[in-house]
Amino acid sequence: MTDTGLAPLPATDRPDTAARLREALLAASFTADGLLDLLGAPAYAALARSETVPALRATRGDTPLQTLVRLFLLQQPAPYAQVARVLPADEALDAGWLTRVGGDEVAATVDVRPYGGPDGEDWFIVSDLGCAVGGAGGIGQHAEQVVLGVGGASTTLAGITVRTPVGSALDLGTGSGIQALHAAQHATRVTATDVNPRALHIAALTLALSGAPAADLREGSLFTPVRDDETFDLIVSNPPFVISPGARLTYRDGGMSGDDLCRSLVQQSGDLLNEGGFAQFLANWQHVEGEEWQDRLRSWVPRGCDAWIVQREVQDVTQYAELWLRDAGDHRGDPAEYQTRYDAWLDEFEARKVRGIGFGWITLRRTGAAEPSVVVEEWPHPVEQPLGEAIRAHFDRVDYLRSYDDAALLEGHFRLTAEVVQEQVGLPGAEDPEHVVLRQHRGMRRATKVDTVGAGFAGVCDGSLSAGRILDAIAQLVGEDPVLLRDRTPAQIRLLVEQGFLEPAL
Repeated sequence: MTDTGLAPLPATDRPDTAARLREALLAASFTADGLLDLLGAPAYAALARSETVPALRATRGDTPLQTLVRLFLLQQPAPYAQVARVLPADEALDAGWLTRVGGDEVAATVDVRPYGGPDGEDWFIVSDLGCAVGGAGGIGQHAEQVVLGVGGASTTLAGITVRTPVGSALDLGTGSGIQALHAAQHATRVTATDVNPRALHIAALTLALSGAPAADLREGSLFTPVRDDETFDLIVSNPPFVISPGARLTYRDGGMSGDDLCRSLVQQSGDLLNEGGFAQFLANWQHVEGEEWQDRLRSWVPRGCDAWIVQREVQDVTQYAELWLRDAGDHRGDPAEYQTRYDAWLDEFEARKVRGIGFGWITLRRTGAAEPSVVVEEWPHPVEQPLGEAIRAHFDRVDYLRSYDDAALLEGHFRLTAEVVQEQVGLPGAEDPEHVVLRQHRGMRRATKVDTVGAGFAGVCDGSLSAGRILDAIAQLVGEDPVLLRDRTPAQIRLLVEQGFLEPAL
C-alpha cells in the first residue's frame, strides 16, 4: 500500500485473528446495546457530536467493556496486562490491531465502533484513528486520505436501500465498508470499489471483524473497476458528493466541476443495472440561477430507468461552505487561511451562478416500460427509517398505475394503508370542516388534503368493493351524478395510490 503518513493498518490476511478478536469483543458486550447501557443516552449521543468527555468519565474503571471502549473508541492506551485479560493481546499485536506505546501500555491502531445490524446483528465498523466519532475534522495533515467511520449519511443510505434478495450488488466508494456489510446480508455476490486503497483495506477489516463474507474489493474511480460484461441487481453509493473548489479531501470531495460527479454517477449507472435492479445514491446538486432544480435532476436520469428523487434539504452557499470548512477543522486553524478558503468556495459558486445546494436521495430502477416514471419532489419533513421497503413499494405502485387506465382503475379494489389517520380542520362548532387531511404515521409520513369525496372514498376502502361501486354509493349519498363523479375522481385515486395512502387489494 502507498505510504500515506497515516498509521499502519492491521493485516487483512489473518481471518482467524479477526474471528477470535470478534469473539472477545462480543464476550465483553462491546456491542451497540452494550455501549448504550454502559455510557447512558447523553454520553452516547455526545459521541455523535465529537464530544468524548462524557464517555471518558463513564469508562474510568477497568471492567472489560470499559477497557475496550477506551481502547478502540476513545483512542486511550491501556496497560498490556489489563488488555490481555480481555483480548488475545499477543495475537492482536502481531496482526497489527494493537501497538505497544510507552512502557507497558498498548494502543489500538484503528478505531472500532460497534454497530447494530437491521436484524439485531452485532457488527463492527473499522475506521482510521479519530474517525469513529464525529468525523475527520482536525485529525491532522493527512486527513485527505483518511477513512471515516459511521456517519449520518452512511446510516441514511443504509436505511433507504431496498433489501430484497439479489444475486449481485455493487458498493461504489465503499469507504469503511458499511454499505458492503449491509449488502452482504442479501446479495450472493458483493463488489466494492474505492479510489482510496486505504479504504479498501479498512473495508476488508470491517467485513472480517463483523463475521461477514468477504467482498470483491477493487481500486479505482467511479465505475472504472467494473468490467465491461458486468451488470448488477443493486448499486449503492454514498459518493464524495461535496461540491468544493478542488479535491482536497478524498473521502468527501468529488474532484469534478460542480455537481458533475453525482450527475455522472447517476447517468452511467443505468447501463449497469439488470432489469428490475435498483441504483440508490446520496447526492448534492446545484441550484443555479435561471434553472429549475427539478429539471436539472430530471436530465440526470438515464434512459430505461424509473426514478424517484427526493430533496431533503437546501442550503445557501454560505451555509454550505461553512459546514464543510468546519467538517475539515479549517475553522480551528489560521484565520487568514480559513478566510482564503472560504473566499475560494464563494468565488467558485459565484462563477457558476450557484445560489444554493440541495441534498437528497436518488433511486433508479431499470424498467422495460415505454414511458419511465420520473418523480422529483421536495420532502424536508421527518420520515421513519428504514425506508427501503417504502421505496420498493413506491415502484410497485408505479407499475400498477401505468398498467391501468381510468376505466380499469375504477374496476380495481383498494385498501387504506396501515396507520393512515384522517384529520378534520375547521372552526370549532362548524357543521363542516374547512378541509380534510389524510396523514401517514409510517414511512414517508406524508399528509395530503382531500375533498369530501376523497375522504369518504378512502375511509371505506377495505378491498371488498370496487372503486367504481364505492363512487356510485357516494354519488347517491351526496346527490351527485355518478357518471360525472366517476369521470373526475380517478386522478385523485391515482394520487392517493402514488403517495401510498391506498394500496391495490390484489
